[in-house]
This record gives sequence, structure tokens and C-alpha cells, in this order.
Amino acid sequence: MTTIALDTSNTIGHPSGPEYQLAVGEGIYILQDDVHLATPPPHPSEHTNTNPNPLSTAPVRPTAGVRISLFRTNPRKPPHLYKIANLGSTRSNLATFSIKESEKESRSSHETSSDGLAAHMANAAGRTPVFGEDNVLLTPAVGKDGVKRKKPKTNIVKSNSSFISRVMPHETMTKHIHEYNPEGLFAFANINRAFQWLDLSSNYESKAQHIIKILFAKANMLCHDINLSTKGSNHLDIIMGASTADIMWFEAFSQKYARINKNAVINPSPIYQIRWLPGSENLFLAAHMDGTLIVYDKERDDAAFVPEETNPLVSLSKGSSPDHRPLQVKKSLNSRNQKSNPVASWKISNHRINDFAFSPDCRHLAVVTEDGYLQIIDYLNEQLTDIYPSYYGGFICVCWSPDGKYILTGGQDDLVSIWSLSERRLVARCPGHHSWVSCVAFDRWRCDERNYRFGSVGEDRRLLLWDFNVGMLHRPKALSVRQRASISSHAPPPLGRNRAESQPTMRFRSNSNLTAAESVDGEGLLEHPVESRTRTAELPPVLSKIIDDDPLSWLGFEEDYVITACAHGHIRLWKRPQETISSGLIV
Repeated sequence: MTTIALDTSNTIGHPSGPEYQLAVGEGIYILQDDVHLATPPPHPSEHTNTNPNPLSTAPVRPTAGVRISLFRTNPRKPPHLYKIANLGSTRSNLATFSIKESEKESRSSHETSSDGLAAHMANAAGRTPVFGEDNVLLTPAVGKDGVKRKKPKTNIVKSNSSFISRVMPHETMTKHIHEYNPEGLFAFANINRAFQWLDLSSNYESKAQHIIKILFAKANMLCHDINLSTKGSNHLDIIMGASTADIMWFEAFSQKYARINKNAVINPSPIYQIRWLPGSENLFLAAHMDGTLIVYDKERDDAAFVPEETNPLVSLSKGSSPDHRPLQVKKSLNSRNQKSNPVASWKISNHRINDFAFSPDCRHLAVVTEDGYLQIIDYLNEQLTDIYPSYYGGFICVCWSPDGKYILTGGQDDLVSIWSLSERRLVARCPGHHSWVSCVAFDRWRCDERNYRFGSVGEDRRLLLWDFNVGMLHRPKALSVRQRASISSHAPPPLGRNRAESQPTMRFRSNSNLTAAESVDGEGLLEHPVESRTRTAELPPVLSKIIDDDPLSWLGFEEDYVITACAHGHIRLWKRPQETISSGLIV
């Protein structure tokens, strides 16, 4: 007799004790709440294999653990931080801050303005670019009442779609939506075939109660994203990517939705990451597991896709992996055929795209793939500028520093790596994990123009925190004085105009005379070699601790909390130390 598993409710706990405390230089982080999301059972129509064969090659529906998006209608500015002049730059409307205790406190000697940052910001002066702005076919039509935006029409609660199994709004959902605190913290989470909306700023018991919970029939939701350009007190656009390649556009307050790439009409491959394009109200980028990046428009209809171009923009150097191909434009954003989705399509690999992130200046895209490459793409011009290999194994996660100067990656080599965009090189490797690194993130509340706090979580169940300052890095002892002098004597190559194959062992070094914009606007693709661990600086963590019983899948930083999530549904809120953030903690 087959027993049908029943969906259960979320629970919340409040563990206490030394094992639920994180001791760092600024104080002790204490676990305040542990919200456990109920993992939905398989759909009743699905066959459940109770004794799976570990050697089986049968396809398995992909999962992504728990992924979270945090949202505040009126986000608060970081406390105890003050803005530094950006020399008139509006490159990304990025505020640069320095950490201090009070408004009257003077800056310490190590907080003086960086020439590199000043040049970086000055040369990037200008408005924030918009994707596809040169193509009039992508410009929304303006009527008498301005730009008229479409809205999803199907009510998800009343839907009879076979794609959706069940929708469970909370009985007080309408009241909760209309009376919520604009400064409150909402969380949206996907776990297997469930998607939930939570209020993490409510009282203790209510934190575990979903505002709305959606169960899908035969699809796992692998990723989602919130549109910060259209958010408001009564409007919130969310996109979700599914294991069936379907995309759902969901307006949270009206509970209405629409489906894109329905029945995989454009691309049949599962979507492992999805994000709204910076500054766009209707365009978003989806990473399909076949190595394709596709730009969709939530307001356009779908149509069967026939590639318009197949020739790669650049050719690989000798000795490159045959599985790794450069950017191939299957459909350009400048295409005259923009009546239907997709808006643009780029093939960047024959392997899965695990993650991607937009730079704060809205000009570059960092993409990491299962075959172990970090690719930097000038996505406004559809050009691949840099390819960096991992030490070994695939890359899993990527993010940018708040000022856009550095990129973090984590992967199957158990390492967090720090890359410099302007210097086009690996800055440091960060050992400390004992298994794959699943998520990396910067703590904006503890970053300034010279000092950075970032964290990482992995399948080893560990949370690691790191303090990074370029001046604190030291060369490995294995590098002799003679070698250092020899390397330093090399004149920096004209970045962007030399290919890696012409100097396969060259280590690209910093050039303070080159600005960030000049260093990446060259004509050629740079394929960087693998950096030896004996020639690369290493950065030790300031905290390393096992914080969960299951592999960790997500990490986020908020003003009051550090938030972690594990693959089996635990969302943990770690309360920050009560002491005021001071300027001398990161050294």
C-alpha cells in the first residue's frame, strides 16, 4: 500500500548555548531564530523511488536547496556610515562609505582616500547605462498617459493550471499586506517545488507562518528574483525559474501571474539562476543549464526560437578546453526581430551556468560555470572580455564588491577567490572550507572604500567570515626575493590588447596608471592562466564555524542580522552584536 506524504507547516525554534554563538572581533553574533521551512513531498502523480540506485544514470529533477530574496519597501541606510565624495560620478549611484562611531569622529590614518578609487569613479562618470537603449524596438511605446505597463492577468489562487498544484494563502494575508511595516523585512524562499512569502520582522510565532505558499505540480523552483525598479508599497514583481524551463512572473500583492517560456517553447533546459536586468522594469536574464543566457521581456509573447547567428565573436587560443567556447550571439539585442521573446540569446558554455551577477555600475556581468570558468562579459556590447580558470573543479557562486572593484567566487576547489576587475588578475585565495563553497556575499554594513567584510557558506556546514584589505595581503613564502624582483620588473601589458596565448605564463599585474574603464575596454579577449598557489596570496578567515546540521546553500547580510539557509529548509537569523560598529575593527 502506497502512503501519500502530507505537506506540513513551517516551524520555528530558538536554540541557545555557546554552539549557537559566533565570536568575531566586533562582538558575538547570537542565533535568534531558526525558521524551518516544510519541505514539500513529491506530487501525488509522481513515482517515488524509495530505494534509489546510486549508480543509476537516469535523469533526476534538479534542485537548488533554499534560495532567498530579502525585501524592504523602505530600506534603511547603513548606520554609522558617512558618504565620501565620488567626484561627480553617477556611474552606478553607488555610495561609498567609511565606518566610524559617530558623526564627530575624525577619520583614522588608514581610511584616507584611495587614488585608485578616485580614478575609478572619475573615469566612470556618466549616467547609468540601460540595456538595449540603442534599439528603438526595445523602447516601450509612450501614450497620452505615459508608458502603459502590462500586468499579469491570472489569479494564482483561483487558477486551474496543471502547472500549479496548490496555493495556500494565509487567512490573514489581505490584512497583513495592507498593515505591514514599510521598514519590515520580507523574505521570499524557494525549496524544491514550493515557493513561500514570509515576514521576518513579525513577532516570534508569526515568522514561521507563510503569507502565501505555492506548490507546483511537477516542477522544482530553482531560483527567483525581485524587481527593485518597480517595487512599491502595493506592487512587487517577482520572477521564478523552474526545473521544467518554465518562468513565472508573479505580482505578489495582487497574487496574479503569467508564464513565460511556457512548455519550453524557447529553451527546454532548466533555469538555474535568474535576475532582473539592472534598471529595467520588464527585462530579465535567465541562465539555462545548457550554458545559454537568455534575455526575456515579461511583456512580450513567446515564439519558437530560431538562432539568428551561430558564429562566435572570438576564437579560442590553442590549448583551451574544447568544451569551453567563447560567447556566441544566437540573437543580438540589436536584432530587428523583437516582436516576441527572446530579446537576446548568448551561448557561453557547453556546461551548466551555476551563477551570475551584475556589476554595481551596470556594465559588466560575471558568470561562473560548471566547467570551472569565471567569465566577464560586457553585456551592453555583447562582448566577452576575460576568462579566468578555477584552481580545479567548477565554480558555484559569484558576487561583486559594493564598489565594483572586486569579484568573489566559490567552488568545488573548496576555495573563495578574490579577483580584481581593474587589474584583471587573481588577488588572493581564501582557504578554510572543507567542501564545496555554495554561496559568497559581501557585508555592506562593514565595508568602506578600503576595507571589506565578506562571508561564505558551503556544503561542509560552515560559515566563514573574512576581513579583506589589499594592504594586508602578503606574498607566499615560497616566492623568493629574487623572483619578486623579477616579477616586479615586468612592465604591465596594455590590458585588453594582449591575448593570453602570446604570453601564456605572464601574470597580469596592477598598473596604477590605468583606470578601471581603460583596462577593460580593449579589443581582445584575455584568457588568463591558472595561478599557482605558491605565487598567490592567501587570506585566512576571521571566523570559521559549523552552524548547521545540513549543507548550507545561502548567505545574506542585513542591518540587524546575518541570515543563513541550508539545503533542508532551515533559515537562521543571527543577531548582530549590540556594540556600535567602529572604524578600527578591520585591520
